[in-house]
Amino acid sequence: MKGTTPARQGGWGLVTGASSGLGVCFAESLARRGFPVVLTARRADRLEELATRLRTAHGVEVLVVPLDLTDDGAHEALVEAIGEREIGLLVVNAGFGYSGRFEDHDVESDVRMVRLNCESPVRLVHAFLPSMLTRDRGGIVIVSSVAGFQPTPWFALYGATKAFDLMLAESLWVELRGSAVDVIGLCPGETRTEFAEMAHMGRKSGGMEPGPVVDAALDGLGGGPSVVTGALNKMTAGLQRFLPRSWTARATGAVLAKELLASSSAALRAGRESLESRESSGE
Repeated sequence: MKGTTPARQGGWGLVTGASSGLGVCFAESLARRGFPVVLTARRADRLEELATRLRTAHGVEVLVVPLDLTDDGAHEALVEAIGEREIGLLVVNAGFGYSGRFEDHDVESDVRMVRLNCESPVRLVHAFLPSMLTRDRGGIVIVSSVAGFQPTPWFALYGATKAFDLMLAESLWVELRGSAVDVIGLCPGETRTEFAEMAHMGRKSGGMEPGPVVDAALDGLGGGPSVVTGALNKMTAGLQRFLPRSWTARATGAVLAKELLASSSAALRAGRESLESRESSGE
């Protein structure tokens, strides 16, 4: 048996990064399936608008907890706000990324990325997994990315954080087999969210609509350790098992450099020239 239902996981659904993109779709899908939901993100106004829609359309309870999960003490504040509510489904969705050369990034922004994309999933799973095991039911969705399957030059840190998320989800899937707590890592490719704009890519996001991406995770929960959305993304992820890591790193770097030069970034242009120079010299 697999899938996401109140009867299977029970309790409330908790969605982080619920103010936009996949987070909104996760909240809407859970409410449609009958889950009361806890919504957390930085933008309180968006959370309140979403909460009103969910209450009106689906008649479910909604708790709004505006927080920046990169702040000290934010996870403790979230747990306190949730109180005695049973979290039956944890959706670890909050995250962000920046494109460009690593040395051109602001170090504090990069540290925030690691805190949100890596530290926050660790804290959230520690906070809610023990009670799921005690109740003998629950589910965890950790949003990774197809970027987590290979090196991603010009998206180096983002890809590294998503590899962390993917390995965490798949490892927990094994550890928790035999229990009634399901875990899945969601690995979308490009999805129509705010990601590209936030990542300084110089354009809006394309790719899949977020709804089918979310459904793939929620319908697949209780099946395999991870799900990749989109036929091309599945093929790309699968090929990584058969190709030398050096080849995939160079090939991915060439593709991303060409794509990201559309932002007219002098740093990315220099990076592209450096990559081409190294490849022509056989490095």
